[in-house]
Amino acid sequence: MINNFTYNTPTKLIFGSGVIKDLPNVLKEYGKNVLLAYGGGSIKKIGLYDEIYKLLKDFNIIELSGIEPNPKYDPSVLDGVKLCRENKIDVILAVGGGSVLDCAKAISICALYDGEGWDLISGKAFPKDNIPLVDILTLAATGSEYDASAVISYTKINDKRGFGTPYIFPKVSFLDPRYTFSVSKWQTACGSSDAINHVLEQFFNSDSSIINDNMMTSVIKSLMVNVKIALEEPDNYSARSELMYASSLACNGILANGTGRSGWPMHSIEHALSAFFDITHGAGLAIITPQWMREILSDNTLNRFKILGKNLFDIEVNNIKDAEVVIDSFYKFFNSLGISMHLADLGVKEESIDAMADHILKYDSTVGSHMYVNLDKDALVRILKASM
Repeated sequence: MINNFTYNTPTKLIFGSGVIKDLPNVLKEYGKNVLLAYGGGSIKKIGLYDEIYKLLKDFNIIELSGIEPNPKYDPSVLDGVKLCRENKIDVILAVGGGSVLDCAKAISICALYDGEGWDLISGKAFPKDNIPLVDILTLAATGSEYDASAVISYTKINDKRGFGTPYIFPKVSFLDPRYTFSVSKWQTACGSSDAINHVLEQFFNSDSSIINDNMMTSVIKSLMVNVKIALEEPDNYSARSELMYASSLACNGILANGTGRSGWPMHSIEHALSAFFDITHGAGLAIITPQWMREILSDNTLNRFKILGKNLFDIEVNNIKDAEVVIDSFYKFFNSLGISMHLADLGVKEESIDAMADHILKYDSTVGSHMYVNLDKDALVRILKASM
């Protein structure tokens, strides 16, 4: 059945080749002072940086560059907050993937908050206003361009928090698949892994429907098929366009409208991993996913594996053994993308497992009424050890 729900996405998506020609008209609604936030040099290599400056010749642009993967509260968010305040920024233009967008989202609320910005991210305080945010997406992965959530790391205290508020919905997101042609094989694989996991987190829920299940597995199928094409043909527009749109749909809530509790446990586990070891988010999720599935597999969860088996792998699931074949298929798929399926290969140390399990229970809570299947400390330790 479909349960009661209220749904609203105020973000305007502008999708397709050459769409950023409309960027000046979009930004002028908010003002002339623009904070241009981006990561490394990739936007310069693909010509996007110069294109932006040509389009925005009548605007005052202040730059925040060097935003890192797993964006950091200190220095990136704090540096952005300082620039916004010093330059009376009217609108933030985030250009990049999920890390850049998440950082810009945090800046947009922290810049107008008088207290410690981390309080907004950690849930100790709540925003009341924001600087408008517009983005140009260059990596299909997190779905941050179409949702009201973000993830920020605070390395000084080994913390990584996901947070959400309607104040961080982008006003407008420009999605041009051509800007993903130059994305490396590693980032293409990890980005697709991240998007697939976003859907799986929602698929494993306590109360679903035919429409929810089939929407979700269709998005996963698109990601699985098209990532393989993009890895072999990086400038295949059709494949890149499906990856970009599927990634946007994967995390904005529309697929899970009316479903029951899920809890996002795999993200809770991975947030601890990348807080402690700063690993690539999508790679961590790829490794954790099959081991989490093995942990929660039971007669009570078998129906979820039946649908995944039929819709994704053409596997008929009648019992636990059949479901294990589905799990093995996910393992082989992620591995086929070039992702090692062992956390040790990413630098994770087994002696930190106990501390990470404690961190998960303290900050993310994988036990409670919000969870599809509860995971106590023993279960978390088993999953992490099996992932090594």
